[in-house]
Amino acid sequence: MKLADFVLTEALVPQLQTTDRDEVIITLVDSIIEAGGVDASLRDELVKSILDRENKGSTGFGKGVAVPHVKHTKIEKMVATIGVSPSGVDFNALDKQPVFSVVLLMSPEDRPEDHLQAMENVFRNLQNDTFRKFLRQATTAKDIEELITEADNHQLAG
Repeated sequence: MKLADFVLTEALVPQLQTTDRDEVIITLVDSIIEAGGVDASLRDELVKSILDRENKGSTGFGKGVAVPHVKHTKIEKMVATIGVSPSGVDFNALDKQPVFSVVLLMSPEDRPEDHLQAMENVFRNLQNDTFRKFLRQATTAKDIEELITEADNHQLAG
């Protein structure tokens, strides 16, 4: 599974305009909805589920990255987007540092193996110093798209 298999490039947000965690999550959910990734009628339910998950334990795993995610019965296909914050967001990350890159993943509840594969792919790439550095420096959707292609084609040194 490649990033391009589930990252909705039409939903990328290369310049997040808020530093509030909840607002970042809402922005990314809205971007997926606007790009046609999930039905707009699920918006409030998805936002609540993702925020409930964050409140139980942060998805900010350190190194300036967070991966909020949700599995939901009404999601038909796995979708994700990526947001980049120029100034950083407090996600209560494990290393207590601000988050600059946020990958939001939404998956069908009945396909846990696909969700796990996608999460493994996201984490593998986010562990790559080069990927993280270039993602943090991305200022356009095209920058992020090119990075996804390079990562999928194994063109980034670690």
